[in-house]
Amino acid sequence: METKQNEIINDLLGYEGLKIIQRPDVFNFSLDSTILADFVTLKEKDSKVIDLGCGNGYIPIFLTLRTNASIYGVEIQEEIYDLAIRSVKLNNLEDKITIMNGDIKKIHEKLGTSTFDVVVSNPPYFKYEPNSNINKNDYLTIARHEVKVTLDEVLKCANILLKDRGTFAMVHRSDRLLEILETFRKYKIEPKRIRFVYAKTNSKESVAVLIEGKKACKPGGLKVLDPLYVQNSDGSYTEEILKIFNYKKDE
Repeated sequence: METKQNEIINDLLGYEGLKIIQRPDVFNFSLDSTILADFVTLKEKDSKVIDLGCGNGYIPIFLTLRTNASIYGVEIQEEIYDLAIRSVKLNNLEDKITIMNGDIKKIHEKLGTSTFDVVVSNPPYFKYEPNSNINKNDYLTIARHEVKVTLDEVLKCANILLKDRGTFAMVHRSDRLLEILETFRKYKIEPKRIRFVYAKTNSKESVAVLIEGKKACKPGGLKVLDPLYVQNSDGSYTEEILKIFNYKKDE
C-alpha cells in the first residue's frame, strides 16, 4: 500500500503480520491505548465491541488478537479516520472491523441503543478552558483536550450503546479518579476493576488509571488490581510491558 505525505507504516509492536499507518506530525498510537486494549475484559460470547475515539484504528486492530467479535471504531477527525480505514485494509481486517467517521455523541443514531457487549475508550484527558495550554497542532488538541467530547459525554454514550451487564473500560489520568468514579455511577456503570499505572518501578505517584465497569450491575465488588509499572528504574521496559507488546513471545 502506498503512503501519503508524512505517513509511515509501522509494525504493530511485536505482533507479526500486523501493521499500522501513522502520521508522526499528526497522530501516533500511544502506550495508553496498548495497555487499555490488553486490560479490557473480553468474553467468548461477546459479539460486538466498539472503540469510542479510535484514532488511527490501533485498538480495534489490537483487539482482533483477543476476540472474534465484530469490532467498531468511531473517529471524529476525518484525516485520522482515513488513517484507520487504510490501516484496517492494510491488515485485511475489513470483515472484522468497521471504522466510522462521526461524533460519538450521535453514533447511537446509526448503531442503535443497548447493542454492544463491550465499549472501550481512551478519551481526551484534559479539561478545556479558554486559557488552556493547548498544542498548536489541532489534531493533538482534539485528541488530548475535551474540545469535542467530555468525560461525562463519553460515559453517557457508553451507557446508551451498552447492553445491560455490558462492559465499559477506559484509561484516564489518576488525578481525575474521583470524577471518573462519580461519572461511572451517574450513568449506571458500576466500577468493578481498577489498576493504577506508574511510569517507573520507583515512581511514588500513579500517572494513569485503567478502570472497568458493568452497566446496570449491582453496586460493590470493586477489585483493585496490582500496579502496572511501565519502566524499570533504569528506563527499560518492565517484563509485563514487554509481554503486552509481544516482545517476550518466545517465553
